[in-house]
Amino acid sequence: MEGSKFDFVTAADMSMLVDFYELTMCASYFESRREEMAVFDVFIRRLPPHRSYFVFAGLEQVLWFLENVKFTSEHIEFLRKKRFKQDFLEYLKKFRFTGEVWAMPEGTIVFPEEPLIRITAPIIEAQLVETFILNTVNLQTMLTTKASRVVCAAQGRPVIEFGLRRTHGMDAGMKAARCSYIAGAEGTSNVLAGMKYGIPVFGTMAHSFILAFENENDSFKAFVKTFPDGSTLLIDTYDDLKGAENAAEIAEQLEANGHRLSAVRLDSGDLLSLSKSVRRILDGHGLDYVKIFASGDLDEYAVDELIRKGAEIDAFGVGTRMSTSNDRPYVDIVYKLSGRIENGMYAPSMKLSKGKPTLPGIKQVFRRRNSKGQYVEDTIGLDDEKVEGEPLLRKVMEDGHVTCRMPSLEEIRASVAENLSTLPEKYRRLRGALKYPVRLSRKLQQVRRQLAKELKRNARISLN
Repeated sequence: MEGSKFDFVTAADMSMLVDFYELTMCASYFESRREEMAVFDVFIRRLPPHRSYFVFAGLEQVLWFLENVKFTSEHIEFLRKKRFKQDFLEYLKKFRFTGEVWAMPEGTIVFPEEPLIRITAPIIEAQLVETFILNTVNLQTMLTTKASRVVCAAQGRPVIEFGLRRTHGMDAGMKAARCSYIAGAEGTSNVLAGMKYGIPVFGTMAHSFILAFENENDSFKAFVKTFPDGSTLLIDTYDDLKGAENAAEIAEQLEANGHRLSAVRLDSGDLLSLSKSVRRILDGHGLDYVKIFASGDLDEYAVDELIRKGAEIDAFGVGTRMSTSNDRPYVDIVYKLSGRIENGMYAPSMKLSKGKPTLPGIKQVFRRRNSKGQYVEDTIGLDDEKVEGEPLLRKVMEDGHVTCRMPSLEEIRASVAENLSTLPEKYRRLRGALKYPVRLSRKLQQVRRQLAKELKRNARISLN
């Protein structure tokens, strides 16, 4: 077969990863000679069921895109066939993003209506980048949030991301590994993610490996011959307890030759009772150092229940439910115009749509903490206000160029851990979490009320 059939979105094609209506709007802006600056906010509309916070992720990829987006001759020729006019196509040939970006640091704990990213750019530029930004931030914020809940439920026990084979495509598999790691997972089964991101890679064995041998013992012997140190043996293919006895026998043989078995893995059945029985078998052989690793349809609720009931499990492999965020497979994240700047004058904008109103103005988020450093309250205010608390949005791009040092994956991971530790438990518990207080400043409330009156009055005038 000629050429790649994987349909990867290459770096060169990122500009075309766009909803068609972005281009039609931009063409109309261009023909209308709309050259004013526009201010857009990226924010999450509301908390879904079973979520009390989000972990913001994806900023690194957004900034890379904004700094590198351009249209090739191939793109221009394709768009020419879609009825775009020559002068607009000439504009796209020379396109680059020249705007300013303010954003929260990646790994920040965030709440509904808070601007995560604020973009100020010529209106065509700001409009054209919407799709990529939402696609990127939606997926990574969703996955990082889900993984953080699993990690919190594990209470310090290692969590390994096992979801590659069940994620919604290859790109999602890579992002699931990255997001799980910054959320606190110890590593991933995804080898490419390990190579690209420097994430620790883990793997055990499949049931097919056991079945490929005459009996379970032969499969164990073959595996530890290849990997005499650090092996994990899967013991539930035929009978969990007999498998534990066989693994103990292998571990004793390894010890006699100066090696050690790392762990046994349970992948089915009643993990609570089985873990206790397997622990007794291992300890009875003097193998208290051999860990018990559990996997199989796990999520934060299953992990939490196992730990609360005293399961003898030392680490968890979590795949499908974490890497697809099965209980909430999307985030209600939006990109909305909050104002325009023309001839040096700023004019706020807002939607009044029922159930989907927006906040006007150039905004900042201020986070207040108590004397122990824990979060107390957030205030969404205007950028030029003096409001108590730490301002969360920081300038990260000017004239289309990144102006800050991008943190490493390890630094983002440490930031997520620190942020979660300072969010009080009542706001992050799995069940019955309280709603974290986010209020609007008085000045923002005044601007919103006044603008709403003007917009409604103008709407009535237009109808008449």
